[in-house]
Amino acid sequence: MPVIQYKCPNCGGSLEFSAEKQSFNCEYCLSTFNEEQLKKAFPENENNPLSEQEKEDKSDFTDHSSLYSCPSCGAEIISEDTTAATFCYYCHGPVILSGRLSGEFRPSKVIPFKKTREQVIDGFKSWCKKKWFLPDAFRNDSQVEKMTSVYLPFWLADCKLDAHVYGIGKNIRTWTTGDMRYTHTKEYGLTRSAYIDFCKIPADGSSKTDDRLMEAIEPFDYEPFDYSELKDFSMSYLSGYLAEKYDVDNMAIFPRIKERAGDASIDMLKSTMKGYTTLNITSAKADVIKTDWHYMLLPVWLMTYNFKGKQYFFSMN
Repeated sequence: MPVIQYKCPNCGGSLEFSAEKQSFNCEYCLSTFNEEQLKKAFPENENNPLSEQEKEDKSDFTDHSSLYSCPSCGAEIISEDTTAATFCYYCHGPVILSGRLSGEFRPSKVIPFKKTREQVIDGFKSWCKKKWFLPDAFRNDSQVEKMTSVYLPFWLADCKLDAHVYGIGKNIRTWTTGDMRYTHTKEYGLTRSAYIDFCKIPADGSSKTDDRLMEAIEPFDYEPFDYSELKDFSMSYLSGYLAEKYDVDNMAIFPRIKERAGDASIDMLKSTMKGYTTLNITSAKADVIKTDWHYMLLPVWLMTYNFKGKQYFFSMN
């Protein structure tokens, strides 16, 4: 989708409009511009007619967004087709779009938020103290205010795998007698096979979130990591929070689950092949023979940060 972005003519940093100063400011080189200066610097951004691509994008926006009325103040609320809970921009009242979480999109479980914004910000600042080279702007108050709490859709898979690992282990012993050095090698053919069960392997079901980022904040429960905080889903847990429904189904998620479970199975079997001087794995495979799926919403705090034209993400479970 074509977008318009105003960059500082001096350093290339992003420009933001200051309501207080009524000017466009660069937080990097501290340059300030008025409206007339920006129009001269970016004439191509002014009064451009819609291109065919933009007309198509406008139609796409219409197809993938919905209009709702706030039950408190009557204001109209625009939401994307994956949004399940949001806020009214006028009265700030929480709005739950219950139709988005019905039928196949209704989660079976949810882990409710337990940390307050103050606790999360304290945790964020504590984390920042260990990162010496973070830009100061990343941790300032205006940036921290962008921290958002959102229930994200996750698929959790219970898998049974049939795993096999084959290898050759060698025990090598050397010694010297007189002028002769001897080497004695014993070679063993190794086989390990097992049926292995995995419970609740998570994978996010949102195309908007970075998969590696979501894996980095696992697990979503503390000891004993068994998702003991899961509750039966109720719409009431969403009140006051943002929430998304899945737009990536479990069949699209399955290759990620298969890879994670397969790698873990093979590592588990390899860990039993100890006590050898050298170990050579000749073949390994792990087949998923059964999968049960659970769809649920899990609590995530998210923050985005733009630095020198690149966007960075911070998340906390």
